[in-house]
Amino acid sequence: MKKRAWIVFFDESGVSLLPQIRRTYAPLGRTPTLRHRLNWRRAGMAAALGYHATDRERGPRLCFHLKPGSYDTTSLIEVLEQIKTFYAGEPVVLVWDGLSAHWSRGMRAWVGEQDWLELERLPAYAPELNPVELLWSAIKARELANLAEDHLADVADAAERGIHRVCSSEQLPWSFLTHTSLTIHPQTPQN
Repeated sequence: MKKRAWIVFFDESGVSLLPQIRRTYAPLGRTPTLRHRLNWRRAGMAAALGYHATDRERGPRLCFHLKPGSYDTTSLIEVLEQIKTFYAGEPVVLVWDGLSAHWSRGMRAWVGEQDWLELERLPAYAPELNPVELLWSAIKARELANLAEDHLADVADAAERGIHRVCSSEQLPWSFLTHTSLTIHPQTPQN
């Protein structure tokens, strides 16, 4: 097993021109309506939220990627190359779900050539264990809520504003990590 430096949770999501419908307040008798074009154009989002396994002072780090369409093995390898740069080549244990592109033959072959990366799989049907799911919820409930735009670039810009909001907070990334109820830094046994 490699020396563990960063524990990184990874997940993908998507945004489209169809608005994320959320409850809102309005004056009595004036029900708000969203007008949008019924358009299924989508952009894929990927995020990696990590913390240093032995040095809590280094704080959590969030890496974000956005692209038109959805992710496949090739585009995920490109994202992992960016994560390598983002974590300055330090050892990373990447925790992600069972998406077929995560465990494809091409992905396993590429990961086998990497000395900085180790993969771990989340249990099936356990999104509550992935803190990146909370990131998606936070962005979709605020920046993307009831957003009815005509251009996918406007929706992508709103998603990026949400990522910047989360990154500028010292507490939000830690709260996403601790909300999973996973032991982030185990206590040292007493002798």
